Amino acid sequence: MSTTSTTPSQLTPHDLSILSKIADPEASPLAPLLISSTLPPDPNVPSPSLYATITARERAIIASIQTTELQLANLHPAPADFDPLEQYLARVAQLNELVDAYPNYASARNNRAQALRRIYGDGILVANPSLSSPPAPATPASQQQHGAGQAHAGQALARAPLPAAVALSISAKILADLTTAIALLTPAAPDQPLSPQAAKTLAQAHTQRGALYHRTAQALAVAGAELRVAEGARESGWNALRFGEEASRDFAAGGRLGSEVARGLAVGVNPTAKLCGEMVREAMKREYLGAGTGTGTG
Repeated sequence: MSTTSTTPSQLTPHDLSILSKIADPEASPLAPLLISSTLPPDPNVPSPSLYATITARERAIIASIQTTELQLANLHPAPADFDPLEQYLARVAQLNELVDAYPNYASARNNRAQALRRIYGDGILVANPSLSSPPAPATPASQQQHGAGQAHAGQALARAPLPAAVALSISAKILADLTTAIALLTPAAPDQPLSPQAAKTLAQAHTQRGALYHRTAQALAVAGAELRVAEGARESGWNALRFGEEASRDFAAGGRLGSEVARGLAVGVNPTAKLCGEMVREAMKREYLGAGTGTGTG
């Protein structure tokens, strides 16, 4: 005798949601976001007049960086003694002053990290003079808070090998800036809204850190590579696999926060996980809808 039976699924919609987030490298605990244009642009700078003062200074700095990048690309006249490294270092000095004056203003930290990455490259976290892996994906200028330049992405302006102590200090500053910017703007609870400006800066900080982590994961795969981060830092002791995983998480968070660049990179750095995630979700969907059947004889 032949019988056909349908086994009811034990998965609830909530279960599917949780499992989907585990399987999907684009998923993030930050999603879905609540965006409110009625909030102050930066939650840590509630005064409109102070915010206007800070952002005016920041825009002037970023405008200078944009000019430097245009000059580098031969799209804007440059003086005979034009030195892009000198120009960038001067802008970093101005960003240092801005961060010192307003340490809780996340955008300045985000842009300082971007400028330092441009100067020293995304290989700054690894000590290996023979690095040959390709440059990390980077956030285009159009994705930056005020358009910090990203021409020649992945190519450091500072060519000479850096003293170990200097490189360690720079890597610590970049990591601290990005991690602090993320901490300053990340909602304390899932139902806490963000302003559009805060969401954009937070997305950029996650995307930048993801690019840095991704490049570090590549660099650590080179024989003889050594991680160069301060003792006690969050990243201390991580291996290439861990950096790759954290890069994927940051890209996913950036994507959920609205960055199309990060959303694409989240899949690009982990296409196998994405494909597996789609297969798992489809299988769970069929089971939940009662599509699975079993046939037996007796």
